Amino acid sequence: MPEPTAAGHVRTQVRTDGVGILTLDRPDKLNALTGTMFADLERALRELGNTPGCRVVVLCGAGRAFCAGMDLRVGLVQDTGDPMAATYAAMRRAVSAVTAIREIPQPVIAAVQGHAVGAGFALAAAADIRLAAADARFDAVFVKLGMSAGDLGLSWLLPRLIGPGHAAALFYTGGALTAPRAEHLGLVQAVVPDPLTEALTLAATIASMPPMGVQLTKELLDASNSSSGFREHLELELRSQVIGLNTVDHTDAVAGFSADRRPAPTV
Repeated sequence: MPEPTAAGHVRTQVRTDGVGILTLDRPDKLNALTGTMFADLERALRELGNTPGCRVVVLCGAGRAFCAGMDLRVGLVQDTGDPMAATYAAMRRAVSAVTAIREIPQPVIAAVQGHAVGAGFALAAAADIRLAAADARFDAVFVKLGMSAGDLGLSWLLPRLIGPGHAAALFYTGGALTAPRAEHLGLVQAVVPDPLTEALTLAATIASMPPMGVQLTKELLDASNSSSGFREHLELELRSQVIGLNTVDHTDAVAGFSADRRPAPTV
């Protein structure tokens, strides 16, 4: 089996059966994302997308969580003296990573265990297929942090995956979906004991199919969901998040983040 490669906290490997594995590898922080990780994630996805022997990509997180979202303690924004411009640049880098999931020719399967919070929820939602462990939890905490739910495509993706009403109830309350509820609503395709093992098995099956047929099918499925324009919607989201991240509400919420660890209500 080819040796894995790593860039910071993002690891990739392409197996001989055509399955690529992309691992968020910051388990001590529940794979919380930094600005550097977003850049590494996009780079890794684009490289896998351009690897001839890679036919399917499995996206997973090391340790007990898929991804705890953006690392609020580290932050994404460098102090440049212009908070709005700096926030926009940081969010633009993050958007590029989720766009890569949609744009690479290979199907992407998300194997989710533990928490998928905020941006982690968005990464999973951007995948073509999601498999989840029984302890998986999809948290939409945005409004609790003084932000809109327009984060990395999630306000475009989730209504299409579970329906506008269910998405609205989740977003407006800053709530969460348990794995069984997520499966019932169609967000995840199966709740399984070991999502990574199941994802690799499914990926191997897909990789055994004629690659052009699979790639063309991904293009068609993406086009069928894009009538209102995914890229255009990302621009609207980007604007709303830049504004939200520069409000007093967000600053106060982040300041109290460590002190208040109450779980999000489950929808």
